[in-house]
Amino acid sequence: MAKRIQFSRTGGPEVLEYVDFTPAEPGPNEVRVRNEAIGLNFIDTYYRGGLYPLSTLPSGLGSEGAGIVEAIGSSVTRFKVGDRIAYATGPLGAYAEVHTLPERSLVHLPASVSFEQAAAVMLKGLTVQYLLRQTYRVEAGETILFHAAAGGVGSLACQWAKSLGVRLIGTVGSAAKAEHARRLGAWETINYKEEDIAKRVLELTDGKKCPVVYDSVGKDTWEASLDCVSPRGLMVSFGNSSGAVTGVNLAILNQKGSLFVTRPSLAGYADTPEWLQSMADELFGLVASGTLKIEINQRYPLSEAAQAHRALTGRETTGSTVLILERS
Repeated sequence: MAKRIQFSRTGGPEVLEYVDFTPAEPGPNEVRVRNEAIGLNFIDTYYRGGLYPLSTLPSGLGSEGAGIVEAIGSSVTRFKVGDRIAYATGPLGAYAEVHTLPERSLVHLPASVSFEQAAAVMLKGLTVQYLLRQTYRVEAGETILFHAAAGGVGSLACQWAKSLGVRLIGTVGSAAKAEHARRLGAWETINYKEEDIAKRVLELTDGKKCPVVYDSVGKDTWEASLDCVSPRGLMVSFGNSSGAVTGVNLAILNQKGSLFVTRPSLAGYADTPEWLQSMADELFGLVASGTLKIEINQRYPLSEAAQAHRALTGRETTGSTVLILERS
């Protein structure tokens, strides 16, 4: 037996249950991992709350963690028992002491990166990797807009963009978060509670706007984000922290400058095991060199996952949050 977090109905953090469960034996192409640290991400709240519906309940939760290979299936070739691994894709169930998932979802974790660092950075770091290096390959000298710059993804984007010579304008919700984002490398910040985002971007770019806008907020910032994209630029909508963007009139893209828009996901970019490992290797290299500093500002025992969700959705967190295993 082992412990895990599950939910039998969708709703607020109160639906999360800390229960005993029997870990699954790995199938031919599966690996069973004993987690050492677990990542907390906003997408977890989408599943818990029902924005991303699940066909079967009760369900485990979470998609990110790091640990040690405990058992392998008969057809597994890339991993062996005792290997250090990390993961950010695959079936839900990372909020657990033990997790069984497909071999293709795992990456090798170098000794230069700790389990907590990996659990804190895998999903958010791989997200920044595909956003800045693939969805739109940013170049030195460009000025970009990145929403929620003090959050987990934003904190990494500030650092990564600066290392590439890119001027990142980050939106934030407080003076403290503005200071946090600037310390990590944001070129400028916009407090969306006090300033008009589009107007301020025009001022900061001398009226040119940005060739790309990265928006994880969704409904509340959709219109403002479009107003910040330069003609024929790209709007990247990659999250829904304020709710999903719905009812979009495509003609608005024409009206605002023949814009492009995309709604990417990690799964759409890390679509082969080899490419996933390649993306992770770039990420781990930046972590090991100190280019990306992983700020784990919140740690919660696995049993307190509901409280961790309250803090996350209440915008009370900065940097990354990890769930810690409570083994005797």
